[in-house]
Amino acid sequence: MSERQEAVRPDGGPVDGTGVIRLRPRRIRLVCWTSAVVVVVLFAAIATTLTGPTGNGYGTFQRGDQFAMIGLGVLFALGALLFTRPRVEADARGVRVRNIIGSYELPWEVVRGVRFDRGAPWAALELYDDDLLPMVALQAADKQLAVDGVRALRRLHQEHLATLAERASRR
Repeated sequence: MSERQEAVRPDGGPVDGTGVIRLRPRRIRLVCWTSAVVVVVLFAAIATTLTGPTGNGYGTFQRGDQFAMIGLGVLFALGALLFTRPRVEADARGVRVRNIIGSYELPWEVVRGVRFDRGAPWAALELYDDDLLPMVALQAADKQLAVDGVRALRRLHQEHLATLAERASRR
């Protein structure tokens, strides 16, 4: 088994047999799933109270209005669950970042470094073209999980740089 495969994932489990590191935020997922359930239950409760005439008596609430209210609750819950989408996967070839909106697949050759600045809400990849690519999956709110994730990504990046230096010295 290679050294990379003997490494430990930030969540405490070993890196899988393929050497891929998979990182997802923990705290935001808990908050979003809880919020989604609360929103659907709240909108369903509101829907049950929509009966009888409207405020000034010109119309009445129908069954369709109740279903529409529940539908709105489901839509808002799905919107909240979008925040559970972020993840980062990395291996010897590169890194794949999926944020709330947008996904990126980058080879290690375009990555200058992995940053997690003090006070930053999440980590970022610093690219050679001076861009910063945020990695929302590595959030400061997750504390040690995010720190371990950044360290694992830095380790993979350093391994890639060492491989490049080794190839260059052979020439």
